[in-house]
Amino acid sequence: MSDNELGMFLRIRRETVTPAEVGLPAGPRRRTPGLRRSEVAVLAGVSVEYVTRLEQGHDRRPSAQVLSTLADALRLTGRERVHLHRLAKGVEGGFTCRGDAGPTRTVRPTVQSLINQLEPAPAVLLNHVSEILVCTAGYQRLAGPVGLLDGTPPNLARFVFTDDRARSAYPDWDHVADEHVAALKQGPFRADQAVAELADELTITAGESFTRRVGTVPGLPRSSGIMRLVHPEAGELRLAYETLELPVDDNQRLIVYLPADPATTAALDRLDLRGSRALRAVAG
Repeated sequence: MSDNELGMFLRIRRETVTPAEVGLPAGPRRRTPGLRRSEVAVLAGVSVEYVTRLEQGHDRRPSAQVLSTLADALRLTGRERVHLHRLAKGVEGGFTCRGDAGPTRTVRPTVQSLINQLEPAPAVLLNHVSEILVCTAGYQRLAGPVGLLDGTPPNLARFVFTDDRARSAYPDWDHVADEHVAALKQGPFRADQAVAELADELTITAGESFTRRVGTVPGLPRSSGIMRLVHPEAGELRLAYETLELPVDDNQRLIVYLPADPATTAALDRLDLRGSRALRAVAG
């Protein structure tokens, strides 16, 4: 299991940036995709030896200025820049981890009111260890028969990796598993006590299917997309989702699902979600 999250994130991001994106000529055929370390070094104004030390975990305390130049060189988005900063702060031990006092399970009244207003759409509020804190009745009707609400409290990451029903529920299980690991790895990962405890549990109960992803999947799950879910009554559904990150003090995220095509709209109608006929398919 990787203990060099900062270096792995820098390496994986480097391998996804093409020379054309940063205004460099492609040159001769490359043995590996993305930018060379020497190219990142030139763009960031540091030595190639320093880039190597960062990626290999021999230097884990880059300055804020170096982080900024690396972020520019690798064309990081705003969200990726925040993630890079959190990784560096986690290594330094200066990042305050909410999980040190246990996972956050308190839902603010205004957040609860917002979720209530989302009916009849399936919507669920998760904390940073993937526990389900509260959800709409629409989500209960959608997720309950699948098994997602089992457990006290229900935990989506635990369901995906340890429940035999998960691979049948998710036709794209590998992608879903990647996304759950990425969500757990946002921020300092094992520097957070609550995340570390869940990771230790899944290392034992799920084994290689979990640990392999921890060593290869960077943080930052997709904030939107299409998810396929097989419901025991409605059949296969295509659900468009949007993830809304709450303020950092909440350490929670709200995921809202909408039908991605007319067939899914009709299937949700058959589930008789309260007022589900108000849901309309979105493009995707």
